[in-house]
Amino acid sequence: MASVIQICNSALNQLGAGSITALTENSKNARLCNERYETVRDAVYRSHPWNCLIKRVQLAKDTNTPAWGFTNQYTLPSDCLRVLQIRDYNSDYKIEGRKLLINEDEVFLIYSAQITDVNELDVLLRETISAGIASDIAYAITSNLQVAKLMTEKYGLKLSEARHTDASEGYNTDPTLGNTDQVLTEDFLNSRY
Repeated sequence: MASVIQICNSALNQLGAGSITALTENSKNARLCNERYETVRDAVYRSHPWNCLIKRVQLAKDTNTPAWGFTNQYTLPSDCLRVLQIRDYNSDYKIEGRKLLINEDEVFLIYSAQITDVNELDVLLRETISAGIASDIAYAITSNLQVAKLMTEKYGLKLSEARHTDASEGYNTDPTLGNTDQVLTEDFLNSRY
């Protein structure tokens, strides 16, 4: 079972720093991890439409409507970090605060959720968050710009690897299975002629 402490300790270990037993312990390492963990985690979450964070919901229309520009508004789910898609909708919409402004009477939303249970995360995403924390707190822990730069580069590589792996999951190679999100190579090439 993974935990926030394990993710933070992995970041600290990458920096050659001592491990912690709790985010609330009275140590510099714990204070830094406690202060930066959620912010770094949410930034990583927003950086890519991670499969393990995706949720689908039908939104309930608000009774209030926008003053102008759109006919309806919907309150986004409390755990929504990033709107990914609105089903069967190709027109404009706007996110203002925690509201979705749109001209539709029915909204089916796909979004990235703020998952707090690290056991629901893909292992590569957990590793990326750990590398992100290491990059974020590297200078504060080591006072060494070279280490901080190295950790930033390592984070970039982890992020790239995790995004690539995550993006390659979920597509059937058999066009008869009906995956409408997939662009078939032969269809693309044949469209030229």
